[in-house]
Order: sequence, then structure tokens, then C-alpha cells
Amino acid sequence: MNFSQFMRQGHRWLSILFTLTVIANFAAMAMGAPPMWLVYLPLPPLFLMLASGLYLFALPYAARRRVKG
Repeated sequence: MNFSQFMRQGHRWLSILFTLTVIANFAAMAMGAPPMWLVYLPLPPLFLMLASGLYLFALPYAARRRVKG
């Protein structure tokens, strides 16, 4: 498995983790005021998804540049 495939697979798992934390957040809000750690729990996967998503977005452009150059 090369780095791009690893990044793509990691991005998919991070999206599942992010979705689960958001669902847990909404479920906790339905029961009352959630604790602050639960409110901020979706942020780490979100920032990691931002980094991996930007990498995956730029990957085709970098490959095109490598072929031309």
C-alpha cells in the first residue's frame, strides 16, 4: 500500500469517526446540555480530514505537473 492509498483509506475512516462524533453530539444535546469535551470531540477528526482532504485534492494536480515537467 503506497502513501496515497494509505491517505485515502485514512480519510475514509476519519470521516466515519467524525460522523459518529457528530451523531453522539446531537444525541447528547437532545438529553440536555452536553459536557464541553463532547462538544469539542468532533474537531480533531475534522482537522485531520482537512489536512488529508487538501492532500487528496492536490494529488492529481501534482501528478499532472510531474508528467509535463
